[in-house]
Amino acid sequence: MSVENNTDAPASGSDREDIQPDKGEDVGFTWLDKAIVWLGKRLSLVFAAIVVVSFYEIVRRYVFDSPTLWVHETVTFAGATLFVIGGLYALATDRHVRIVLIYDAVSHRAQRWLRVGHHLLGLAFCGMLLFASWSMATEAVLAPWGGWRLETSGSAWNPPFPALLKVVILVAVAVMTLQFLLHLIRDLRGKGDK
Repeated sequence: MSVENNTDAPASGSDREDIQPDKGEDVGFTWLDKAIVWLGKRLSLVFAAIVVVSFYEIVRRYVFDSPTLWVHETVTFAGATLFVIGGLYALATDRHVRIVLIYDAVSHRAQRWLRVGHHLLGLAFCGMLLFASWSMATEAVLAPWGGWRLETSGSAWNPPFPALLKVVILVAVAVMTLQFLLHLIRDLRGKGDK
């Protein structure tokens, strides 16, 4: 029984640096991805804090008939921030949406070129998002006359969470743009193809 040496087939052993990490492992691809994964794993604990704070509000509201002003907006801001950062984490760990019916059916070389196309489309999308998020963030932190003013929620507590979230979105889109660029460079160099 003979086995053909197919250059597009996955190689085994240590002579090939896999482009994809093991399926059960979240490690990232580049130095930026690794930093995002490290931060994301620590920030995931904030979801537990959100549950505890929400439970606190439920007890205050329904047991002691003494609702708080700050819990709802704080939990909403924290959750929204985590979901924005979750997009960075998904890209860093290659857990984003992909049509696997096509992707898994093609060779490693074709997968690399599909990723290149994905990165180019991602960069174009991030360029548009950067423009929009820059506009939103500047309007949220600057008054029309140019002075420093944070947009607030308008509630009785009135925290500046809308402005802070818009700045978080701007920073996240800038980081995602850099992620796409680093992934594009990696795939254009053909790392992982042997």
